[in-house]
Amino acid sequence: MGAIFEQVLNKYPENVKIVFKHFPLNGHRFAATAALAAVAAQEQGKFWQYHDLLFENYRELSDEKFNEFATELALNLPLFNKSMNSQEAKDKVIKDHSDGREAGVTGTPTVFINGKKLRQRSLEGFQKLIETELTPHKGV
Repeated sequence: MGAIFEQVLNKYPENVKIVFKHFPLNGHRFAATAALAAVAAQEQGKFWQYHDLLFENYRELSDEKFNEFATELALNLPLFNKSMNSQEAKDKVIKDHSDGREAGVTGTPTVFINGKKLRQRSLEGFQKLIETELTPHKGV
């Protein structure tokens, strides 16, 4: 998804802002830890790169993999581990999950554009819904 988000931002730099919310699924053993690791990577400016590694390797996740990804991205490992285990990171993931539940999220990835759930998660799907939202509505 990171590549699509980048294309969308390039096409609509003045109109689109992407907000990522963590929604670790209960059925995935490492989902919560992965969310915390992504928060830690974000603190070092490598969120999307880390995010993409997580999603590309979701079947191979383990406690060791989180540090491997951090090393691969040249993150400061002691800072990464400290951030990953911080109360601030835990609070962020809990808040994001709560926000997702309130919005009706049941799985990942789930994308909303102006509060409307995106059904077609391709570049074309993004563009269609964005263009609809950017077009002034008649009679308004």
